[in-house]
Amino acid sequence: MNVWIAIAATALGCYLVKLLGLLVPAGALDRPLVKRLAALLPVALLAALTAQQTFSTGHQVLLDARAAGLAAAAVALLLRAPFLVIVAAAVLVTAGVRALGG
Repeated sequence: MNVWIAIAATALGCYLVKLLGLLVPAGALDRPLVKRLAALLPVALLAALTAQQTFSTGHQVLLDARAAGLAAAAVALLLRAPFLVIVAAAVLVTAGVRALGG
């Protein structure tokens, strides 16, 4: 029964957050600072998620094949490769390092 209470509380919380977003006055959203924050926040969250998923295992900081794949993707990105090439480079390098025992 506790699981259903958690599901209901989460659904209600999501609905309230969405409702709060609709209640924000349009003038508040037109401010330059708000527009800049709205543009930069997703990038910061994605970078934090990528770093957490790449460099940690549980409570340890770890450099393994995932870090090598991320480095390969960064190099491909700097070379302005297409998105699929960037993903393929990351996958291939990660698989290669893991196959070599890293």
